[in-house]
Parts: sequence; C-alpha cells; structure tokens
Amino acid sequence: MDREQEEMQFLGIFGIFKQSYKIIISWRQIFAQITLTLILPLTFIFLAHLEISNSLFQDIAQTEFEKQFTRPGSKRYTNLSNTLSWEWATFWLFKLAYFTILLILSLLSTAAVVYTIASVYTGCELTFKKVMSVVPKVWKRLIVTFVYMFLAFLVYNMFALVVVIICLAISPHNAFGAFLVNLVLVIYMMGFVYMTVIWQLASVVSVLESAYGVNAVTKSKDLIKGNRGVAISVFLLLNMLFVFIQFSFESLVVEGRLLDTWKRVGFGVLCFVLLLALFLYGLVIQTILYLVCKSYHHESIDKRDLSNHLESYLGDYEPLNGKDVQLEQYHV
Repeated sequence: MDREQEEMQFLGIFGIFKQSYKIIISWRQIFAQITLTLILPLTFIFLAHLEISNSLFQDIAQTEFEKQFTRPGSKRYTNLSNTLSWEWATFWLFKLAYFTILLILSLLSTAAVVYTIASVYTGCELTFKKVMSVVPKVWKRLIVTFVYMFLAFLVYNMFALVVVIICLAISPHNAFGAFLVNLVLVIYMMGFVYMTVIWQLASVVSVLESAYGVNAVTKSKDLIKGNRGVAISVFLLLNMLFVFIQFSFESLVVEGRLLDTWKRVGFGVLCFVLLLALFLYGLVIQTILYLVCKSYHHESIDKRDLSNHLESYLGDYEPLNGKDVQLEQYHV
C-alpha cells in the first residue's frame, strides 16, 4: 500500500482502479494462488452453468413443442408429460446446486482477497497457507451478512411487486398506468443498485471489523455516506464489464452454432480469462473502496489493532470488541 491513509479519501474512480491494479501486481504471486484455488473454479462454474442451462432449457422447449401437437390422453402425451416434469425437476435441481456452489466460492474468494489486502496493509506476514487457514473462519461471518442481505432483498422485491400490482390495478391498460409502472421500475433499480453496493461493502466490514450481519450492514451504510457517487459508479462500471463478457459468451459460445468450433473455443477461452480477471479485480476494488470510505470519514485505521484482529482468526489473539476495531477518528 503505497498511499498514506489520509490520502485515500482523495482517490476517485480511476484512482481506485489504479491502486487496485498496483496491489495485484505487487503481490501477484499470492493473488495468483488465490485465483487458481478459488476464483478459477468460480469462473468456470459460472460460464459452464450458462451452457448447461441453455442445453436443459432447449430440451424443455422441444418437449413442450412436441406435447402441443400430441393428442391429450394418448400414451405419447403421458410420456411427454412425465418427461417434461423430469426435465423441469432436473433444471431446478441444477440451478439449486449451481447457486449453492457459486455462493460458497464467492464468499470464500471474498474472504481470501479481503484478508490478503488487510494483511498487506498492516504488514503482517503473509503466506498462501495462512490465508487458506483463515478463510473458513472468516466465511462464517460472511454467511451471516449474506443471509441478512438476502432477506432484505427478498422483502424489497416483494414490496416492489406489490407496488407494481397496485399501480396496474389503479390504472390498467392506459398511458398513465404504464408511466407509473416505469417510474416504479426506475426507483426499484436505483434502490437495488444502492443495496448491492452496501452489501459489497458490508462483506469487507465483516472481515476487517468485529461487526457482521445487521451491524456490518449498518456500518456499511454509514461509510458510504458522502461517497455514494463514487461507490455506485465503480459498481456500475464493473457490472457493465460483467454484462458485456456474459453477453459475449452467450452470443458467441453458447448460441454461436454457426461459428466454427475453433472460433467458439477461442471466444470461450477469451471470455473465461476476462471474467477471471474481472472477478479478482472486483474483489480487490471493493476492499480499496472500504479504505477510501474510512479515510473520507476521517476514521484512522490503527494497524496494530487491525493486525491483532486478523491474527484472532488464527487463534493467536482474543477477538477484539467492536470499539477496538471501530477505528478512531483523526482530523485534517
């Protein structure tokens, strides 16, 4: 970390990207090990699920198409109905398994990257073996924060759905009703992006401070104040790149039947490498964003206390109380 903490508050969007790149390059060996162990499987599973989901859904569509032109009550109709039920069950079981594995790898990757950057910041001795021994303990805190945010998103989505239904009931099938629904959708997307940014920052808080769950989310909301524009801009830029890579993979690899096999393989490898780099880069950026927000609020990070907090995951120190990690303020 080549910047003093007081200077972190002045980092803009491109400053955060640049600082994140410098950290990855400076500690490329350990980040390469983390990438090969956790982020590479995460990337592979994400892209593989796009291909497998498309294949399963095509089978379902084909069976439904055949069923439409089959006489109801016939033996073939019954067989197609049974096949369709089995295909839908397979599809949703696959989705469940995919999201479970994706969640586990995402949280483990977050824990590893955040812990690594914090160790670099405090000057702690850092080895890949040490990082991997800490990750399972940090993961437990992250899962609590995830569950809280998952419930928050569930309530938020249900509330948004109720509002849309009310708007349609008040003014159905007219221009004003369409305007209300579009307005609600715009507000919904703004809220969704804001909650996602809070969630990402809360994940970092869960690792670097004693707060997790609702306390981490509350701390994240406080930290993001005054830096919403930067945080949201960083989130949107990363997600635009993510959507571009996903769209390219689906268009050129999953649905690129007209392309030569070698071209599809080449595009697939390119999308894989780009997504792999983006996942790592995004995790580093969200940790740097945390440090920027801390600096913006003039909350100095005591490296000794943070170091002790990190070592507590190894059992070498007693876990710190909230006030010990709620790092003291300085004035400029």
